[in-house]
Amino acid sequence: MKNVKKRILTAAVLLCALGIYYYVALPAISIHSMDFWIFLIVAVLLFAVGWGISFARKEHLTYYELKKLKNSRTLKWVLALLVLLVAVFLIGLLLSSPVVNAKKYQQLMKVETGEFTADIEELSFDQIPLLDRDSATLLGNRKMGSMVDMVSQFEVDELYSQINYQDRPVRVSPLKYADIIKWLNNNDEGIPAYIKIDMTTQNTELVKLDKGMKYTTSDHFNRNIYRHLRFRYPTYIFNDLSFEVDEEGTPYWICPVKKFNIGLFGGETIGRVVLCNAITGETEDYAIEDAPQWIDRAYSADMLVELYDYYGSLKHGFINSVLGQKDCLKTTDGYNYLAIDDDVWVYTGVTSITGDQSNVGFVLMNQRTMETKFYEVEGATEDSAMSSAEGQVQNLKYTATFPLLLNISGEPTYFIALKDDAGLVKMYAMVNVQKYQIVAVGDTVSECEAAYTDLMYENGISEVQEDDREILTIKAPITKIAQSVVDGNSHYYIMVEGSDDIFDIPVTDFIDIIRYNAGDEVTIEYREGEQTNTVLSLNGVEKPQNKDDKDQTAADGV
Repeated sequence: MKNVKKRILTAAVLLCALGIYYYVALPAISIHSMDFWIFLIVAVLLFAVGWGISFARKEHLTYYELKKLKNSRTLKWVLALLVLLVAVFLIGLLLSSPVVNAKKYQQLMKVETGEFTADIEELSFDQIPLLDRDSATLLGNRKMGSMVDMVSQFEVDELYSQINYQDRPVRVSPLKYADIIKWLNNNDEGIPAYIKIDMTTQNTELVKLDKGMKYTTSDHFNRNIYRHLRFRYPTYIFNDLSFEVDEEGTPYWICPVKKFNIGLFGGETIGRVVLCNAITGETEDYAIEDAPQWIDRAYSADMLVELYDYYGSLKHGFINSVLGQKDCLKTTDGYNYLAIDDDVWVYTGVTSITGDQSNVGFVLMNQRTMETKFYEVEGATEDSAMSSAEGQVQNLKYTATFPLLLNISGEPTYFIALKDDAGLVKMYAMVNVQKYQIVAVGDTVSECEAAYTDLMYENGISEVQEDDREILTIKAPITKIAQSVVDGNSHYYIMVEGSDDIFDIPVTDFIDIIRYNAGDEVTIEYREGEQTNTVLSLNGVEKPQNKDDKDQTAADGV
């Protein structure tokens, strides 16, 4: 009877130890999960140790008599099971690797050939994301520091997910409990807000919620988001979670579920997506193809980059990728994000696997659908472009962020933010992808773009757009006249009777304007502009034309 009680007690201790291990480690109950195999191996080891201790006590074995354990049939079966588990695990690793499945790995991602100017439209300045993650972190922490009612209890989480929110690129990140004591004080109400940063205007907002978020990474016990998901979906193997908000601003955890396409552990893609409401903990489970369009990140950037590296390096098998390396390509070191058609795409360059200083093209990879497009545009690597940009401001010692790829007048262009030692964005640079010696910098995006456009014109890369606006004529007395100096040149701005328009008349083009005063009648031929109209002739005298005249549509206003 005493032996039975000891065995029951031993079994209870083992089950308790396994339960604690499961509660802490949270392995998925799936043959595709390495953590599950480790859990099984640990369980068998614990059983072997527990049974050995129980057997030794039952037989009253001394330390020197423990060798008798090897004659136990039970122990032999346990050890055989342990060897079998380890063997299956190791064989599964081998049969799931690219070494024996190069072709399958190479075909995991389907890559289309894209047309740059057709697929990537020119963005207006209010759509260009100007901040990288580090700069967003600085702004978020600064905003949090100004919230005296919260800063003592909460911190900003490091996530800063980039998403499209109401057609604008933003980064969002939840708050988190500052420590375990702050969690004890506040967990009943939950986390009351999240940070939202507009990446174009740099506007930083602390979005307060009517009800607090009770399922987060900084919660403990069953409300920890990872444990909450594990108990609801014990067989799912989740990839990296991301924090997003829907179009109404409701916070969600986007939880991609891995799909294994090769062997036990290989060929990872995404098969399903679980959406978890961060406030209520309610979940919705979707197949990846049925996931709502508002979510932006099912595939992590790292997974997409890894899949493309398989595609680029394994075209002629695994051995060639290591030795001969014929036709082997890889992504460059780093990536950025582009917002296209309400989706977030990962951008990265593609270069030779030997690591030369030029790209053979670049790829865009959709984080929701895994759609991938390759653009054959030879040019400088991102590192080379960053060095070129830093060279333009070397006296200021600014550092360049990883580039964003833009379409500027039909030209693939690296857009780079330049930051000071404090991590604040001070200037911007544009570098031509194919001719990276063409570099323009400016204090503002518009100033940088104007300088870059001039450089492309001067180097014969682009031509001045023909102005096809309609030529209009007006004849009326002058009602108002004012003088100004623009870039060292005198301009007169006049208004005439019967019109609210302002006419820009450069003195260098129309010297006779100095003869006119309010009340004098004039006849003007002009093209309409956004702020001022471009005057083509004044009282029959036409604006002089010459080969260096670069009066473009963008030069309409002041």
